[in-house]
Amino acid sequence: VLLLFAVMATAFMGYVLPWGQMSFWGATVITNLLSAIPYIGSDLVEWIWGGFSVDKATLTRFFAFHFILPFIIAALAGVHLLFLHETGS
Repeated sequence: VLLLFAVMATAFMGYVLPWGQMSFWGATVITNLLSAIPYIGSDLVEWIWGGFSVDKATLTRFFAFHFILPFIIAALAGVHLLFLHETGS
């Protein structure tokens, strides 16, 4: 499940990188969905945005996450394969 969410996050952040109208509003809508998480939602959205709205800081963060997440996905896939090998699957 963790690999699935990491791949989806990487794809979404790649979708935002062209920074057109669709990308901007896609980033705004999808990140605002996280504000529905109780207690931490609004702080999480503000941290992801890098401020109080989707702006240049958001684009910079999404670029960094889009670059770093594939390495994390590769590491998680390696651990997953290691566990599969250990159990004999």
